[in-house]
Amino acid sequence: MDLTAYVERLREELAGAAELGGPEARALADRLTAPLESAFRLAMLDALSAAADEITQDLAPGSVEVRLRGGSPGFVVTPPPAEQATFEAAPPAAEPVEPDADTAVSRINFRLSDQLKSRIEEAAGRDGLSVNAWLVRAATTAVQTGGQTRTTRAPVGGQRYTGWAR
Repeated sequence: MDLTAYVERLREELAGAAELGGPEARALADRLTAPLESAFRLAMLDALSAAADEITQDLAPGSVEVRLRGGSPGFVVTPPPAEQATFEAAPPAAEPVEPDADTAVSRINFRLSDQLKSRIEEAAGRDGLSVNAWLVRAATTAVQTGGQTRTTRAPVGGQRYTGWAR
């Protein structure tokens, strides 16, 4: 996504506002816009990141991330997993948690061991997600399944166990 058109529009809006102050104000606005360009881009990236976080909350356990490549932001969309447990004792699908229309984004701080933090970072990396997006997905899945988590044992002697645990 190229932000140049948006930065240029901000530059034009600032120049238009400076016209009201006369030629000196216009010259000052022209001198200020070049150094402010990086601040404009950073503010837009912050807005895009906040939007991606809001979309991730609605999409969880899927996610949307903003990634910066070559100075331009791009979006990475990870849809919710479509796979279901394939055995008779699978629990019924949980009702999705519907957020209120005016639900605000909240920040939460919690303490965890360094070992668990490392494991979460590794799991998020394997899934191609940020730690925040991975945690939102994990929490949403836990809430939607009523505390049940899907478990898969590593193959032992050619056996593989897949299912749900409470």
